[in-house]
Parts: sequence; structure tokens; C-alpha cells
Amino acid sequence: MSGIRNIVEHSYDDSDIQVLEGLEAVRKRPGMYIASTSERGLHQLVWEIVDNAIDEALAGFADTIIVSIDKDNILTVEDNGRGMPVGMHEKTGISTIETIFTVLHAGGKFGGGAYKVSGGLHGVGASVVNALSEWLEVTVYHLGKVYFVRFENGGEVVTPLKVIGECSQEEHGSVVRFKADPTIFTETTSYNHEIIRDRLRQMAFLNKGIKIIFTDLRKEDENKVTQTFHYEGGIKEYIKYLNRNKSAMTHDIFYCEGKIDGIEVEISFQYNDGYVPNVYTFCNNINTGEGGTHEDGFRSALTRTINRYGRESNLMKKEDENFSGDDVREGITAIVSVKHPDPQYEGQTKTKLGNSEVRKIVSDILSDNLYRYLLENPNEAKIIINKSKVAFDARIAAKKAREVTRRKSALEITSLPGKLADCSSKDASISEIYIVEGDSAGGSAKQGRNSKFQAILPLRGKILNVEKARLHRIYDNAEIRSMITAFGSGIGDEIDTSKLRYHKIIIMTDADVDGAHIRTLLLTFFFRFLRPIIEEGYVYIAMPPLYKIQRGNQIRYAYSDAELEEIKEELGDRVTLQRYKGLGEMNPEQLWETTMDPENRTLIKVTIDDAIEADEAFTTLMGDEVEPRRNFIIENAQFVKNLDI
Repeated sequence: MSGIRNIVEHSYDDSDIQVLEGLEAVRKRPGMYIASTSERGLHQLVWEIVDNAIDEALAGFADTIIVSIDKDNILTVEDNGRGMPVGMHEKTGISTIETIFTVLHAGGKFGGGAYKVSGGLHGVGASVVNALSEWLEVTVYHLGKVYFVRFENGGEVVTPLKVIGECSQEEHGSVVRFKADPTIFTETTSYNHEIIRDRLRQMAFLNKGIKIIFTDLRKEDENKVTQTFHYEGGIKEYIKYLNRNKSAMTHDIFYCEGKIDGIEVEISFQYNDGYVPNVYTFCNNINTGEGGTHEDGFRSALTRTINRYGRESNLMKKEDENFSGDDVREGITAIVSVKHPDPQYEGQTKTKLGNSEVRKIVSDILSDNLYRYLLENPNEAKIIINKSKVAFDARIAAKKAREVTRRKSALEITSLPGKLADCSSKDASISEIYIVEGDSAGGSAKQGRNSKFQAILPLRGKILNVEKARLHRIYDNAEIRSMITAFGSGIGDEIDTSKLRYHKIIIMTDADVDGAHIRTLLLTFFFRFLRPIIEEGYVYIAMPPLYKIQRGNQIRYAYSDAELEEIKEELGDRVTLQRYKGLGEMNPEQLWETTMDPENRTLIKVTIDDAIEADEAFTTLMGDEVEPRRNFIIENAQFVKNLDI
């Protein structure tokens, strides 16, 4: 802890900690507090403690946070903030630190004045982490003394708060060290290095000037043992990082900030030569994946200001229509970050900001700053106007192509040779559609399926790479048009998942490199233009077997090399082995039995845990830059180790 604590004068005492209710039932129903006890829930423990340290930094009392994992997956978070209050709490009758870690809804975020802005989960974080830990220790450096308390067995105090040493008056801060309880997190108690690294990097980008140090002693690579994230440029540097694998069109990265009525706003963006807009929004460091009023304000101000400048500078003709929001956002990478003392979110997941006043505040700050920027940077402004013009022309062409697509009914699609073989059920909740590679596999799938609830749509060859195509080309593509019409939900901004005709859209491709490529092309299309069907859990990947193993009348299937070895050991050496190079090599009965029968098949549900990370992966894999793609494949080669490469 030595070296990162500084002396401060402030008000942060025991009366700042407000208590709402006691800690109950967290261990019985952990999913109510951390969503799940899977790997995702395990990492939520980390975020709860890190968020508390970040809150100290937002309040202006800390500038360095250290997160470390030792070889036994014990996690430590330390900060050079004020140090948690160490006196007795008037309401609970126990030490304030014990109150923070044993009483649900006890913290400095409920009107005590300790925090003006907070990103934590309403003060439940510390106590929930304690409840779900095998043990947890807190060390506090405060006014020349070092305090220590230890909890075990889900929150029981085994070492009450006591002074264990002295420190200088200049030293202050808190250290929280804990071990997740394996009886709660039965799936895993091993933290994912990349997940924690990426989130900490994001936190450093969103809070300019704060230094976050991540140490993972489980790593052997010296470059990965300790990594430091420190960005004086904040979200402006974040934009540069997000666009590192894209070709920038504007040379400058636009940035502005402002504060109105206690609400702080930061906005940064840059245009690239792609076609997909990526606008990421945050409130108090929380990624608001569904946007909200801050994104609404950004969108309206961007569209209005670019149109205003285009007309006043005569870069747009009088008879020209105004650019739409889609036109001015094409190829933009943008971040909108707000810090709000009393954020209101729609729903329980904190993914959509609802404060109505934020809309106008963001709009006003961006309008004034962007218009001034365009006036002062005419070359950059011209690039933005010209890109919007090209997007406008492409949108008109796409509109015509879309109208043609709409006139195509599902009946017309099924009449096309080799296309959709629909199911007889009209109940979307039980209906599923297999997107199959090639006519050969499509033929086997059609014969092997249960036609009551399983539809088959064969694709001819590889579909268009939508990462490199404008909308009118996408609508002109026969394979994509077939999928759009078959699904029935619409596309892009017009998507309506209530009209989706199948609640399982299953990608079924060969288990080889070409199959993996087709699968990636399809997922890129779904992610860019049908994202809600992924987010609502309708997209799956089928897992066909790699091998058929037969000994006498016994037939077994292996889905990996490891499983093959297990089966060979079980059946003995005298087996007949068939390696499936494609779905077309299986007869209809085999395809049904191994890959399509709901009783026996294995499906992988496609999810989007982090849209920013997903966008980066698709850009890397499907974009124009070769070097990032090569590096990505080298780093992730283990994911395709069972393929014939």
C-alpha cells in the first residue's frame, strides 16, 4: 500500500454511512444480487469492489487503484482514497467497516454526503461480496493507524476491527482481499484474465488521469503479469483505441466536455471508412448498452449541427434534403459519457438511462462545441459532409432495394428451388430454422428433420461480408434477402422481434475452416443488422459430430478429438472410424440423430456479453486490416484446434 496514499482534508466519518436494511438471504439466492453464480457472477464480485474504489476517485480522493490476483485466485483491490470510516456506527452499534460489509444497503451513497456520483449497485456491493466469499479481509490506513477486520463463512466476523499497526499521517486508503466461495460458485472460481483486463482498461479510459494497475500472478508472460492503464486523454484516447484496426477518415478526434446543473458530460468521436455506426454510452462508468436520454441528445445534436453547418457553408445545395441521423452516423465511432448524481435507469439491468433532463444537457453541450469545431476545422468538416452525402445516396438506393424485399413473401421464397423448406407449425415459440451450408447438406437436413417444427434454409456458398458492404448491396444479396424474408422480423432499425417466425435460428455448417468462415459471416450479419434476435436469445450454433465410431453393432459419435480418444479407449482398438468432413457426408438419419434431434443434439446459444468487445472482434475478423486479423487468429488458435487446417 505504501507509496500511493496521500494526505487529504475532508468530511468522511461514521455518520456518512446510512443503513437501510440488514443482510439476508444473499447466500440462499445469490442470483438476485449478482445475476448468476457462473463465471459472469464471479466477476461481478470484482466489479462491486472496484466500483467502490472508482467512486472514491470520482469524488476526487483517489488517483490510483491496484487490482491483483494471486496464484490461488485470491483477489485484492486497493486504493489510495480516504480509507473507510473506522469508528462505531451509531445505528448498528458495530464498527462502521463491519456495517459496510455485513449490512445490505449500508454505504456512503444514500444521502450521507460521501459521494456526489456513484456507479455502484446501490450500496449492496461490499456486503454481497462478503456474503459470497469463503473469507474476506479489509485493511484500512487512516490517521496514522492501520486497521484490520476479517470475515469468514459468508460474512461472519472472526477478527473484529482492531488496530494492527501504525502508518504515517500521510498514508490513507483501503485494501479489500477476498476468496470467492467455491460452494456458491460451483462452475468456477478462476478469474478470466482478459475479462478483468478489458474492464479495468475501460475504467481507466472513462476516468482520465486515474491510474489502474492490474497484476495477475498466474501469468508466466512478464508483459501480462503487471499492466498499467493510465490515460490523461480519457475517452479521446478510448476512441483512438477502438479505431486502431479501422481506417480513419477524419484526422482529428473530436472531443468536448461540459457541466450543467451538476451533470458532467464528455463526448468524443471519429469517423472511419466503414458503414456501421458504433455509439457507446456510459453513465457513471456503467455501459448503458440500450442507450437512453444521453444517446438521444447526442443523436439529435449531431444530425442538427451537421445539417446546419452544411447549409451555412454552402456544402449542401438549397434543393438537397437534410441528412438523416443514419446518414451522419455512418462510420462513426463515438463515446458519450455522463456523470449524474441521481441516475434513473429503465428496468433492473442499468442498460438504459431514463433521466429526461440529460437529453437537453447533452444536446446543448454537443451542439455548441461541434459547431465551433466545424467552423475552426473546415477540412475535417468537408470530409464529414461528403461522407454524409455518400451515405444519403446509398440510403436512397437501399430504400428501393428494401421495398423490393418487402414485396417478397415467404411463399415466394419457398417456391425458389433449393430454398426454404418451411415447417408446418405457425407457433414461433416451438418453431426453429436451420441455416445450412450448401444444397447437399440442405437435402439431408430436409429429409432428416421433423417437418412439424423444423424449417431448413440452405445457403449457396458464402454470404456477403456485411462489414464491407453498404445497405443496398446487402438488400441485393439473394442469400441475405432469403433470410430476411424467412425470419419475418425485419432488419436494422425496423426490426420487430415479435414478428419473428422462429424462436430458434440455428446455424449449421461443416466442422472445417470454410464452415467456420461461413458461420462468422452469418454472425457478422446478425450482429450488425439483427442484433436484437441475438440479445433476446434466438440464435444458436449446431454442433455436428467430427467422427463416427463403430464396433460391431455399437455406433458412437465424437464431437472433439478428446471425446474420440475416450470412446476408443472404451470400445477398444478394433473400431471402424469415419471422419466427417462435411454435413453432406451424413445420411438424413445420422444428421437427425446427432445434430437435429432435440433429445440428443448439442446447441450453443450465441450471446453478446459486451457489445464493444464483440464489435472489435467482428471488425478485426471481417475488416480490411490484415495484421490485426493475423494476430487475433494466432492468439486464439486454440478455438479451432479440432479443425482440418
